[in-house]
Amino acid sequence: MTNKIFGYVLLILGIAIIAWTLWQSYFIFIGKASLPLVFITQIPTQASVSNASDVQKQIGDAVKQQMGQILPPETITKTLNLLSWSMLAFILILGGSAISGIGVKLINGTGGK
Repeated sequence: MTNKIFGYVLLILGIAIIAWTLWQSYFIFIGKASLPLVFITQIPTQASVSNASDVQKQIGDAVKQQMGQILPPETITKTLNLLSWSMLAFILILGGSAISGIGVKLINGTGGK
């Protein structure tokens, strides 16, 4: 009898984990919730006035500026944050299904013997 009760608790817990993960993913998708900030874009500080002889640094700054216009750093950060949430959601759904599976085995009486 206790195995069935514990099985139902695990089944409900697993389904709750899956449902919460899908709910959060839905709100992130529609834009009502923000992504967890795992990666943060650092804003570079403005350098002081450079010498005219520092041509190499000026060329490097120009290349950085052009690359920033092609692919902004915020886009990379948002993509990495979305990827990290997707991996976490996958792990949570996989864990919730494993917990529910154990609960079903306990309910059916096939687990633990």
